[in-house]
Amino acid sequence: MSDADHDKPFAYRRLLVVSTNYAPELTGIGPYAAQLAEHWAASGAETHVLTGMPHYPSWRTDAEYRGVWRTTESRAGVLVHRRRHYVPPRQTAFRRGAFEATVLAHGLLAPPGSRPDAVVSQMPSLAGGVIGARLARRHRVPYIPVVQDLMGAAAAQSGIRGGDRAAAVAARAERYALRSASLVGVIHESFVSRVTAYGVDPGRIRLVPNWSHVQRPSVDRAATRARLGWHADTPVVLHSGNMGLKQGLDVLVDAARLAPDVRIALMGDGNQREELRARAAGLSNLDFLPPAGADEFTDVLAAADVLAVTQRASVLDMSVPSKLTSYFVSGRPVVASVADEGGTAQEVRRSGAGVLVAPEDPGALLAAVRKLVEGPAEADALGARGPEYVARHLSREAGLARFDALLTEVLEDPQGRPRR
Repeated sequence: MSDADHDKPFAYRRLLVVSTNYAPELTGIGPYAAQLAEHWAASGAETHVLTGMPHYPSWRTDAEYRGVWRTTESRAGVLVHRRRHYVPPRQTAFRRGAFEATVLAHGLLAPPGSRPDAVVSQMPSLAGGVIGARLARRHRVPYIPVVQDLMGAAAAQSGIRGGDRAAAVAARAERYALRSASLVGVIHESFVSRVTAYGVDPGRIRLVPNWSHVQRPSVDRAATRARLGWHADTPVVLHSGNMGLKQGLDVLVDAARLAPDVRIALMGDGNQREELRARAAGLSNLDFLPPAGADEFTDVLAAADVLAVTQRASVLDMSVPSKLTSYFVSGRPVVASVADEGGTAQEVRRSGAGVLVAPEDPGALLAAVRKLVEGPAEADALGARGPEYVARHLSREAGLARFDALLTEVLEDPQGRPRR
């Protein structure tokens, strides 16, 4: 091996990443899939991605991809193979099932043609996990699913009609995908018990936490607030990201109604956006902002006084929202209106960068916000812990190194093959 090959540890390897979400999507799991694939391409691997059409978090296919059936494009050294699928504008169990079914069918009917040396998939979606397992089995190569979330329990808790039936279907798909794996990556230790419940040997589970994938704020807070029309003396609470049922954003609308002196900003998109707009009718202190571009995203986060993460009370979510890593980078304190036992609560406690309140309780949320606004020294101290936590535990370099170790382990293990 030449000296140049030592700098490219995956030279001469061909890798396939299966992820329903991918760049140019800016939120959710898409940015992680893109940065991982681009990293492996830069490490010398011929890297392919099998993905869908960009649609998240708006749940509308991006304009430039509408009507496209199949396409292959090169992005940052990665060959991205996109396959058309149904995008449900509203979430029901049937529509979500149709989404997963079309992703699965088109992905299996038209996968990339080259035989990979390993297959890595992102879960969710369910279809991505099953596609990854099937393609790895077809080519008799190692398979690694990465658990960002598990949809079996989430479907039952979602409030979507038919959720219990959807949960049973999701659990079967997840069991198949996970038990087929050579190794299983999980982004948080809270997933370990749920993965082992599917019959996966704990010795085959590896922790691969998400990293912070955004840049640090670079613009003066006051300038950003002025641009957004936020008065210097008005407390601003910002939620960024998907507006779905799981997030339970009604609590922020209700908080705006209870506290006209506090400005609430909901930034992003999702299938509940119009319902939230209707619920917020007549509220002059609630803003709906479009998703911010990558060049200004953390500047907008840093301009708020408090950053909110919310979930419905019925959701005991073991996952950690990708927004948290971005929140921590911004240097602002977090108020988490979530179940105390979930992964989000664990991560907020671990970082020391925020406070926890009961979910779906606008009064408790407002009390926490007022305490932080009236005690700026405490708020600044909490906010400062976010970047410190990122530097210690959530750097991109550390996150990608964990994935390198995971991939190296299966490539070097001659027994690292999918279960037959």
